[in-house]
Amino acid sequence: MSAAQDVLIVDDEPAIRRFLRSSLIAHGFGVVEAETGQAGLAALARGSFALVVVDLGLPDIDGHELVRGIRRQSPVPIIVLSVRDDETGKVAALDGGADDYVTKPFGIDEFMARVRAALRHRLQQQGQTATLRVGDLFIDVLSRDVKIRGQGVKLSRREFDLLVYLAEHAGKVVTHQQALTHVWGPGHGEYIEYLRVYVRQLRQKIETDPQHPRLLQTVPGVGYRVSADD
Repeated sequence: MSAAQDVLIVDDEPAIRRFLRSSLIAHGFGVVEAETGQAGLAALARGSFALVVVDLGLPDIDGHELVRGIRRQSPVPIIVLSVRDDETGKVAALDGGADDYVTKPFGIDEFMARVRAALRHRLQQQGQTATLRVGDLFIDVLSRDVKIRGQGVKLSRREFDLLVYLAEHAGKVVTHQQALTHVWGPGHGEYIEYLRVYVRQLRQKIETDPQHPRLLQTVPGVGYRVSADD
């Protein structure tokens, strides 16, 4: 999945933002917070997000209006939060472009399941897959789980994003600049030594013999390739 892994939370309640932030970060997502609808729209205009969480009860903009504004800007999945459990409000939010509606209070397991469902639906719309398998390597992009030879592997957020990008291009050479720009963003294309550190860390975790890697291969002077034959 070649997409940002940041979630934008638009909610004026600090306690809700803290709750969502800690849970999302624990599941490997980055988080950007906005206390108002206007701040949320500004953040969306500046960056790329995997998902937007919108509270309907904002101080400056009606939540339904904000959902429509986000949808005019982007196809990003939107999950609405609200203390209101009325059918009319749910229908209005979904008709306005929201992908899901969660009533407060809610449990984090339920919320993360809704997140995965929204992301999975978006991937299906884009013709992409939620899982990657290359030889003995298996990646669940949505749950951010990685297994090598059936054993779970714990990766940092950057390690995971780098591995996914390389695995998406299995059998092809990914240049240093392509990897750095995709994972770290524009302006990082020359930080080759930085990239090498992360590749070494990945090899320690996924290779049987990190000194003689078979899966994550170096293409001297160019970049890296995940072997589709391993």
